Amino acid sequence: MYIPYARQTISDEDIAAVITALKSDWLTQGPLISEFEKAVADYCGAKYAVAVSSGTAALHIACLSIGLIQGRRGWTTPLTFAATANSILYCGAMIDFIDISPKTLNISIPALKDRLIYSLKTCDSPNVLIPVHFSGLSCDMEEIYGLSKDYGFKIIEDACHAIGGIYKGTKVGSCKFSDMTVFSFHATKNMTTGEGGMVMTNDDELYQRLIRYRTHGITRDPKYMTSVPSGSWYYQQTELGFNYRITDIQAALGISQLKRLDQFNAKRNELANRYDKAFSGLPVILPPRMDGVYSPFHLYVIRLNGVNKTRKEVFEYMKDANIGTNVHYIPVHLHPYYQEIGFKGKSFPEAERYYETALTLPLFPTLTISDQDRVINSLYKALS
Repeated sequence: MYIPYARQTISDEDIAAVITALKSDWLTQGPLISEFEKAVADYCGAKYAVAVSSGTAALHIACLSIGLIQGRRGWTTPLTFAATANSILYCGAMIDFIDISPKTLNISIPALKDRLIYSLKTCDSPNVLIPVHFSGLSCDMEEIYGLSKDYGFKIIEDACHAIGGIYKGTKVGSCKFSDMTVFSFHATKNMTTGEGGMVMTNDDELYQRLIRYRTHGITRDPKYMTSVPSGSWYYQQTELGFNYRITDIQAALGISQLKRLDQFNAKRNELANRYDKAFSGLPVILPPRMDGVYSPFHLYVIRLNGVNKTRKEVFEYMKDANIGTNVHYIPVHLHPYYQEIGFKGKSFPEAERYYETALTLPLFPTLTISDQDRVINSLYKALS
């Protein structure tokens, strides 16, 4: 039987919740969306949540809402899915990357400090920084927040891997050390709405902008109109927005999934700990851990370390054993599109070194012990 690297966990309660939504009077923009938003905001300890059609949409409107436009600059890490970097370019802004720390696989704080100091000389300081909580492990947000005050940039946390994570006693998504936080609810994520995403914030004005950008740039609030409403039906498009709305059907699934999120993440950690113990004697680098940070382990990524097999050979061996592995991620600056706009190989050596040896192993809450043992035994054989 094939073991995928990721799999959604859908219960009878999830199915019943979706059926109830389908039988209701609302399929698209109904009451379950605001209920879902409130549930996630309460869970994370944030003031506002705005649900959208994907994590990519969430990143895009977060960048727009914070004022990232043509002539301004956004920085992120090269070790992420392309959507993080693309969201900066969607706004017409300029992009740059900060290399990762080999210890955490997150944005390197020393590299960020050096680049910020250099930017004062070259007049290309960032307006926005998007740190990525890779595989679920939070970046050192307190340190980054302090730098944002010193250098005047805004922060959007890319927490698409990290819902349910905890940083220094605070839930990821609280926005304690950022302006906004973005989640993804893609089917491979720790909880799902099929496709979907969300932006968290504590800022009233950012919240209003997010709401407008989600729905074509349209408002029904007289406070944001240019004239007195003609009647209760009246609305105005005040800016160029998008149709990034989520549906009540998806929200129903999200509400149901959120109730089991902590259970999902606890199981992921249990399985990750079991992998750690099994692989302690192998020539691999295990996923990083940090004091004061609880990772929901969206991914379990090992790095081959001095083995006599190439990553491709190991990948193909696991594939032949009917075990799905993956590689997260090809560093963004190595993609042809980013090469065409000026980025070159060897620019971010730590991200590239990581990529050469990284391998993502199966990890999801319904992975059985017997199937995990198959993964473990197959990896031992692949490396022998």
